[in-house]
Amino acid sequence: MGHQRLKVTSILWSNMSRLKQESSPKLKRHFATSGETIPTQAQVVICGAGAVANSVAYHLTENGWRDVILLEKDKLCSGTSHFGSGTLGLFKPIAERNIIMYSIKLYRQLQEKGYAIGFVQCGSLNLAQTKDRMIYLKRRMAYNLPTGLHCELLSKNETRQLHPLLNTDDIEGSVWVPEDAVAKPQEICRALVKLSKEGGARFYENCTVEKVLTENDRVYAIKTNRGVVRCEYFVNCAGMWARELGERCDPRVRVPAYPAQHFYVTTEPLAEVTAAPGTTLPCVRDYDSAIYARQWGGGIMVGGFELDAKPAFASHNIPHTDWKSQLPQDWNHFGPYWDKAMHRIPALRSSVNPVLTNSPDNFTPNGKWILGETPEVGNYFVAVGMNGNSLQGAGGIGKAVADWIVHGPLPTPGQHQLLPFDVQRFLDLHNNRNYLQQRVTEVVGRNYAILYPSQSEYRTARKLRCSPLYSVLESRGAVFGVRMGYERPLYFDSSYKLLYLIYGPITIVINYLLSCCRCLLQSRSDRVVDYLQNLCSNDVNIPVGGIAHTGMQNERGGFENDCILVRQSENSYFMVSPTSQQTRVFEWMRKNLPKDSSIVLKDVTSMYTVINVVGPKAKPLMAELSNSDINLLPFTYKKINVGYASDVMVMAFTHTGEPGFCLYIPSEYALHVYDRLMTVGKDYGARDVGCLTQRYMRIEKFIPFWAEDLTSITTPFEAGAGHRVKLNKEYFIGKFALQRQKERGVEKRLTMFVLDNMNPDTDIWPWGYEPIYRNDQFVGTVTSAGFGFTLDKLVCLGYVHRGGGGAAGGGLGGGTGQIVTTDYIMSRDATYTIDIAGRRCLATPHLFPPQPPNAAIDAPSRRYRPTLVTSLKT
Repeated sequence: MGHQRLKVTSILWSNMSRLKQESSPKLKRHFATSGETIPTQAQVVICGAGAVANSVAYHLTENGWRDVILLEKDKLCSGTSHFGSGTLGLFKPIAERNIIMYSIKLYRQLQEKGYAIGFVQCGSLNLAQTKDRMIYLKRRMAYNLPTGLHCELLSKNETRQLHPLLNTDDIEGSVWVPEDAVAKPQEICRALVKLSKEGGARFYENCTVEKVLTENDRVYAIKTNRGVVRCEYFVNCAGMWARELGERCDPRVRVPAYPAQHFYVTTEPLAEVTAAPGTTLPCVRDYDSAIYARQWGGGIMVGGFELDAKPAFASHNIPHTDWKSQLPQDWNHFGPYWDKAMHRIPALRSSVNPVLTNSPDNFTPNGKWILGETPEVGNYFVAVGMNGNSLQGAGGIGKAVADWIVHGPLPTPGQHQLLPFDVQRFLDLHNNRNYLQQRVTEVVGRNYAILYPSQSEYRTARKLRCSPLYSVLESRGAVFGVRMGYERPLYFDSSYKLLYLIYGPITIVINYLLSCCRCLLQSRSDRVVDYLQNLCSNDVNIPVGGIAHTGMQNERGGFENDCILVRQSENSYFMVSPTSQQTRVFEWMRKNLPKDSSIVLKDVTSMYTVINVVGPKAKPLMAELSNSDINLLPFTYKKINVGYASDVMVMAFTHTGEPGFCLYIPSEYALHVYDRLMTVGKDYGARDVGCLTQRYMRIEKFIPFWAEDLTSITTPFEAGAGHRVKLNKEYFIGKFALQRQKERGVEKRLTMFVLDNMNPDTDIWPWGYEPIYRNDQFVGTVTSAGFGFTLDKLVCLGYVHRGGGGAAGGGLGGGTGQIVTTDYIMSRDATYTIDIAGRRCLATPHLFPPQPPNAAIDAPSRRYRPTLVTSLKT
């Protein structure tokens, strides 16, 4: 694929000279320039010249791409990159960690080449003041250790031995990460500039990118204050100006990142620090105090990730010049964190003149980097949103984006780990300036927070996408979470004290799927069938009224979408897919549409409210409500009237593995339908439940979910969904890769694990990412976990590969190259354990759910034992 992309690139590039003479009048108008001449064409234009931009340029030149220019509105390395702590921390979730690990490797190489970048591998101490924090650190240790990171658990005394200046009296202990490092951000910027220039890249200062010019929704030129540059690719590395630059494109490009004020203090040389020349103290991260500290020359630097941060430039647009003078030193804001720092490192009290610096940095709505090709404009890439530390990600991000440009979008095991950072995870709402200003006040502090599953919900920028049922559900005790801006009930509790609602011996539950992505596909002929048959690995040429559960695969056979398709007429389908991938899925389908506009693809998500009616008495309830026959076969649907509401789609498919129906209700009828369901449903024992119940039900029924168990490099055969792949079809995207895999076998297999010897009321629960061991050998990682109501046990899903995969295999997308068979997984000689915060828990493997995933809709009521958890004992 890489060679194909290069071939296409060379063909396109050979036309650039011709295009220069045949430029449109629109482009010719932009050629009026003043001042120094810049090139009129380049293969790649990068906006910005900070650490990330320079890393992208360097890695492009390392790939042999020499026609690269960087445009900087000020001086090279003068933006927010020259601020920053210079800390390089690996004790992260694995996707971030692997990017940072490459950065450290690159910076070490720069130091070895003679660049004075101040790189020191001094290690870090990650402190725990509470038992909860210690368990949280043990969780992170558990999945980092077998996947390539050395770390050690230390007592408070051992912690102080490594850092004699620390007050450790009030801590539980720490985790020591010896591979962590520090470096000088500005010197690394300069080194990357020099190496990029040696590779052929050209840099231009005092050159402002004013607009990205597009044609047929692809980049074709960049308008600057000094002329227009034709190009094939554009990379937006404009830091805190990136969002504004995206707004100046037609069509507008979403880059949802906004700067928060970010503070650090540096001291003069301190006697306690200079007492041991030639040594560098470890970095310290005191999460519970929301501060970090590192040696800074002969003194100390202290920074913080404040729990209530302040947006930068809140009252006006981000200035392009003299922006540093508009950021005040705010001791009132940072003072409490400085007090905590002096408590942790008493030597700071001797500082006579501590200097506070306000160093803004871009933060994103969910605190993760923004990378990749934008959905709105082809060949427009972004690499922004460094969330308080641009240096630690810059090396690896530059390589990832350069590889993406050079080799194309097809996922590899390395690229799979970029999925959490993909720019396509956002909607327009995330790019709203007011939304971002609110959200960054909270995102900053979440860097160091314990993010309890389904509890650590965002407080800011809420109540944005609300169902018509929102108010009535809130009055009934719904506790809401947010997904893609949608407010969705997680659980119901009138006292607002229960953490989870687990449903008991009842006959019907009413579950709200307020946040599914829904699309309508139509054509005037049967071309929509051909289109979907080309995209889908299952056969979707089903009878009208039928439902097909299918994947949409990429060329490697991985999932680009996991959805259900409802055939409403000969030439019309209704699609339901995961909310979190609303933009990604829509763009994947849009890019594969025929060019003649013969098929209409429409996002109709907001037109419907979705309610699951689940349980053995769902059928008689729906029959009474509709006064109609509800004898639907599995995977079929019909439109019915419910009360006074018309055209309610009733699907014999519930997303839970349980009998019942999924109702797709025109939103204007939602309140009425809900009222009738609950009023008539009283006689059937109906009650409200939230999304957590549905989540745990699907895990117990071994139903994998997109972005957790299914990704762009997991295939249906690996996920146990090979029965939904129809290789006898003439063609579909990914067919040949799946044919080869079926013939050869899979290198990993999604497996269900039941934790038999755990007490869910007292033991620590799995959260995901826990390592899986087979006979004490690391063989995979948990992808999702929850409580199984019918099993009355905790349940995990995770991919198992042959042992010895390390970080690559780890169940994180890769394998070891060795085939995994049913006999290997289910061997009686195999003992499985899952490491939950340092405790190995026995686990029983299953390749199918322990009980049938679907009961007949007329079957007798199965009773569920209620387990009301009043606290999480972690």
